[in-house]
Amino acid sequence: MADPATSPDLVRAPGPLTDESDAITAGEPLSSGLNPFAPGFYDDPYVQYRTLRETDPVHHSPLGLWFLSRWDDCHQVLRLPGTSVDERNSIVAERNDVLEAAAAEHGARRSRSILGTDPPDHTRIRRLMSKAFTPRTVALLETRVAELVEQRLDAAAAHDGPVDLIAELAFPLPFQVIHEMLGMPPDTDAVELRRLSQTVTQVLDPVLAMVNTEEIFAAAEALGRLIDDAVAWKRDHPGDDLLTRLIEVEDGGATLSDEELRDNITLLYLAGHETTVNLIGNGILALLRHPDQAAALRADPALDVAAVEELLRYDSPVQFSRRIALEPFSIGDIDVAAGEVVLTGLGAANRDPAKFGPTAEQLDICRPDASHHISFGSGVHHCLGAALARVEGRLTIPRLLRRFPKIELATDTVEWNGRMVLRGVAALPVTLGDDAG
Repeated sequence: MADPATSPDLVRAPGPLTDESDAITAGEPLSSGLNPFAPGFYDDPYVQYRTLRETDPVHHSPLGLWFLSRWDDCHQVLRLPGTSVDERNSIVAERNDVLEAAAAEHGARRSRSILGTDPPDHTRIRRLMSKAFTPRTVALLETRVAELVEQRLDAAAAHDGPVDLIAELAFPLPFQVIHEMLGMPPDTDAVELRRLSQTVTQVLDPVLAMVNTEEIFAAAEALGRLIDDAVAWKRDHPGDDLLTRLIEVEDGGATLSDEELRDNITLLYLAGHETTVNLIGNGILALLRHPDQAAALRADPALDVAAVEELLRYDSPVQFSRRIALEPFSIGDIDVAAGEVVLTGLGAANRDPAKFGPTAEQLDICRPDASHHISFGSGVHHCLGAALARVEGRLTIPRLLRRFPKIELATDTVEWNGRMVLRGVAALPVTLGDDAG
């Protein structure tokens, strides 16, 4: 749930300002710099990140955006006053005719989620959500999450042959957690909710948002109606759940409006679910590709917390977070003008040797400063669901390795989801070996 690059309602993904504008929809290589169309980018974007960090760390992309790849620069901008996440403040976004037309056609309004809202509205909404979504709420979930993990592992163990850990574990587990945590109505079509949320998350990717615009907006409409129905049902059937608390939460007379409820419940499904899927999937893959690290974690439960932090650092579930300059500012000797969009490269920054030393590109679950990663963002937009993601990662990944000590990848070729922002494994077939129980 770190701060993805766009908000999930009325979206204006960063639009091109150069002669290469058609590259987004045509899928053609860009001439220089950050290039999601380059062969192998989605398999390993860190090659490009490393090159830019070493040669052009404050890079102005052909897409009209600034891209930052150093930890210090990203950390500075994420916490910088005088920046915005509201697309209306971007001079770049005004060129997105495709998304503007689709938004008008579907009657989409500006999102009221905390991802796309600036203070003071952001401060008020986040304060209300924080009163409902507390660390204690997450802590009380631990027993249930552990039960769900065991259920998913039992189901996986019953398979003959290879098991896809994305389909069997990483995807359904966090969805069920957030679904139960909210206390959705019993007749909610969970399969349809999952399908819609997975479609709408494409809006968080600046490339897919341009290519699949119509599909995204149609799914967003349907998802909004489903959530509105759930809120209406919950008003008549309150319970001991997060949805009830979000409806009832009050602070000095302030409450969440119907639009704010819809948009921020949508956010919990989109950012909260998809990013945790990627944490679990990317984390398992990293450990299976580094058997010495998997063995160390399997042997020592004291490493569980540190291992999750290192997995978050090593292959961040969210690769970029956007800020828009409300007023000019400088990054070193580079001047950013008001209205320009800056993409902080979270994945690139998390492997910056200037921050994490000469082994920054390596996986090391004993790394003492792994928790200094910025995978959950930083500043006022720091991920509200960071604690929940950490709990799910800590209760899932080590338990999988210990229950199936002979687990191995069943293929040499891993399928990625093809997303710039929410980077994750699309399928992860493994052989489990003997079940150690």
